Amino acid sequence: MNQSINILITSSGTRTHLIDCFKKELNNLGNIVTADCSNLAPTLYNSNKQYVVPKINDPNYINIIKDICKKENITSIISLIDPELSLLSKHIDKFREIGVISIVSPYEQCELCLDKYSTAKFCYENNFKFAKTFNSFTGFKTALNKKEIDFPVFIKPQKGSASININKARNLEEAEFIFKSNDNMIIQEFLNGQEIGVDVYVDILSNEIVSIFIKEKIIMRAGETDKARSIKCEKLFEIIKDLVTSIGLIGPIDIDVFNINGEYYISEINPRFGGGYPLAYECRVNFPKYIINNLKGIINKPNIGNYQENIYMMKHNALTIKSKLELI
Repeated sequence: MNQSINILITSSGTRTHLIDCFKKELNNLGNIVTADCSNLAPTLYNSNKQYVVPKINDPNYINIIKDICKKENITSIISLIDPELSLLSKHIDKFREIGVISIVSPYEQCELCLDKYSTAKFCYENNFKFAKTFNSFTGFKTALNKKEIDFPVFIKPQKGSASININKARNLEEAEFIFKSNDNMIIQEFLNGQEIGVDVYVDILSNEIVSIFIKEKIIMRAGETDKARSIKCEKLFEIIKDLVTSIGLIGPIDIDVFNINGEYYISEINPRFGGGYPLAYECRVNFPKYIINNLKGIINKPNIGNYQENIYMMKHNALTIKSKLELI
């Protein structure tokens, strides 16, 4: 296949390492095009081509992205933020009509993962351990009186993203104030255990799980993994296989898990690249290559757990300096 592969990454933000990974794997076979609503997004300055676009809630957003796809002869589109996944999935046919493959799970599955209360219900009903979760303050107080839950608890938006507006409550007064200060909030029990991140790739041609990578989170910063090390666990591999298959996700997936005395509790399921994926890539768990293979019509063979343990990732600050911003 000599045809070029051009990949559009939307809501690209600060994920410069991921952009570099895609550029390396494309190896001049095509372009990486980035789009973001801010001309201060660093990823705009290390991609081959770039666009400043409106926010995803703009009524003309999809048409603008389609125009970019046509102009840049885009092969495939990938989003890096949760709220945009459902939007792209909802319009998957519109992109397919212009020859663009959306690397995104089906709409219902995207909505299930975005809605944290729905995620909790799904896990309960399918025998996956999940933090006790309440979407009403009355239900939470009842569980509290029955000693089914105790403080501290976390209160966050039911359809939140990027750890925005997550608060810890240490008593009933705090919990009630935080819960009622915003609409559509949920209350979750505090899981006191080792936090783990799992990166999964499901082949978009075969719908088979190709890769699972597990990392132990050492330090978090602004909702993302700041320091971590690679680990393996056969029990968790099997749980993740069952979970991802049960939901019906495809493409790159980021799952947060807590290990509490050897039992694994699901915390978040995000059907997109996670912020901690760079460690997987450096351990040769190559999701960009899997995606490019799929775009070439090649089915990836399962390769689960084929990576080295005890490889450490330490994120640190880097700078992009511009005398003026060319992008407006």
